[in-house]
Amino acid sequence: MRVLLLSTAALAALPFCAHAEDAAVDTVIVTATRLPAAPHEVTGARVVDEPELRARAMPFAADVLATVPGVAIARNGAFGGVSAIRIRGASPDKTLVLVDGAPVGDAADPNGAFDPASLQTADLARIEVLSGPQGSLWGSEAIGGVVAFTTRELSGWRLEAEGGSLDTARLFAGAGLSHDDRALSASVAAFRTDGVSKADTGTEKDGFKTVTANLAGRVQLGAVKLDGRVRYTDSDIDIDGFPAPAYELGDTPDRNTSRAWLGQLRAQADAFGLKHAVGYSLYDLHRKNVSDFPAAFDARRQVLRWTGETDRLAVGAERQETRAELSDGTALDLSNTAVFGVIRHQFQRLTLTASARHDDPEAFKARTTGRLAAALDAGHGFTLTASAGTGFKTPTISQAVCAFCFAPPVPLVPEKAEGYDLRLGWRNDRLSAALTAYRLSVRDQIAYQGLRYVNIARTRSEGLEGELDARLTAALRLKLAAAWTDAVDRTTGQSLLRVPDRSGAAALFWEDGPWTAAFTVRAESSQSDTARDGFSRIVRRGFATADLAGSYAVTEQVTLTARVENLADRGFQETFGYNEPGRAVYIGVRLRN
Repeated sequence: MRVLLLSTAALAALPFCAHAEDAAVDTVIVTATRLPAAPHEVTGARVVDEPELRARAMPFAADVLATVPGVAIARNGAFGGVSAIRIRGASPDKTLVLVDGAPVGDAADPNGAFDPASLQTADLARIEVLSGPQGSLWGSEAIGGVVAFTTRELSGWRLEAEGGSLDTARLFAGAGLSHDDRALSASVAAFRTDGVSKADTGTEKDGFKTVTANLAGRVQLGAVKLDGRVRYTDSDIDIDGFPAPAYELGDTPDRNTSRAWLGQLRAQADAFGLKHAVGYSLYDLHRKNVSDFPAAFDARRQVLRWTGETDRLAVGAERQETRAELSDGTALDLSNTAVFGVIRHQFQRLTLTASARHDDPEAFKARTTGRLAAALDAGHGFTLTASAGTGFKTPTISQAVCAFCFAPPVPLVPEKAEGYDLRLGWRNDRLSAALTAYRLSVRDQIAYQGLRYVNIARTRSEGLEGELDARLTAALRLKLAAAWTDAVDRTTGQSLLRVPDRSGAAALFWEDGPWTAAFTVRAESSQSDTARDGFSRIVRRGFATADLAGSYAVTEQVTLTARVENLADRGFQETFGYNEPGRAVYIGVRLRN
């Protein structure tokens, strides 16, 4: 029996199980900061709530994240292609991803990163992004930032069905009972498509099928509140590879399958002036590549955590155990014990927040990280916020054992980071706007060089992020996001791969009686990328694409939906050499009691 742990997630479910607000932007609360705060009080904090998720009608979370300033998605082809989340130019392994508070990175992957390709939005209540090094809040992996997904609690039943181009079909069915002292809900979300060729030189269609089942409940037993959740995702993805004799990206019959289980259990109670929570989570992932060179990978992460909170203080202790088994049978266990604390104090118009965390990984030296933040209400609607923080990342299991290294291994040390940001925001009852400047430096970055992993790279990214959210009329809302990013490898002087210099998104939301519509435009400049041989560098051209979604409520129980992706039918690539579909049209229906 595997060892039970104490670590990075289950208790985090405490803040992340908050319900999404239906109100305007100024009532949204960020919980990834451990002490809840309004977004305008935190540099680099963004929230996409449930109403916005439903209005955008994007089936997958990665597409929503691509509209957040400073977030870039690299995807190896549409419909299930391996995807990666980059925040502020940092590599994907430096983004910590949480689902209902549980970390879900793939410990068997060389980078240990989370692949969001199969994460559907159908059962999500909110998405939070907290940019910048968050080591003092979340420990290893949170150098670039944190992305937290929260699933929704259902009351009554819901049924959604959609179909359209590329023989695509999508289904969501869920039901639940929700009361103050108890709740139980279950849902299934399924998606399938014939797709398009992953490789831009290919002709065969690469299909994609994924199903996610979710069961959750909570109950109040006297002074103790219990809640739990089980989540299962099963995906089958056609992919393309590098066939002989050219060994360049092209059509192959390769497939990738993944099966992931996420289980959580938590107890909460008030005692000694604190809100206590003790929780456990288990994330189990099995991946298999079906090709001429088959491979199978298993990863498991267990977490046990205690937290105690007041309105101004949060303290906690956790232990995490992570295990991965690679395709050649090599396996390794890593564990970490940590304590952390966050304190906030307000001096009239000035709010100061300090956080610190001490991590003691068994395989590496202990590290302490910290963060200081300040928010000043400057009057007349202006808020000035600033923060400085540190982060670190321990080598992954694949990097430590390196089953595919062909040179003698060398000892690795954790990567270290420092980040600074400054935000000027302005808001009134109808509009909020902000401009954020940041700088992020990473030392001892691990890279595969000389047929083995070594600590060599020093990277630096700096940039500006702008955003605006305006209620133009009672029926119209405009949301703008833009980012300029300069990310370089200071060891070589080259720009970092798959980080666009400029990116932006604009969304116009309209609601009038039974009618709703959302028009979204997203654009990226050119970026450094990998050529079709998988090794040399090339430049991927910039692109702009637009989507349109709408609905009509026939009755309170029946709503008709329609959406068009890539409205202008433009050819573009998010990652060089990998296809994205042309114009695609889908229609559907939503039923509820």
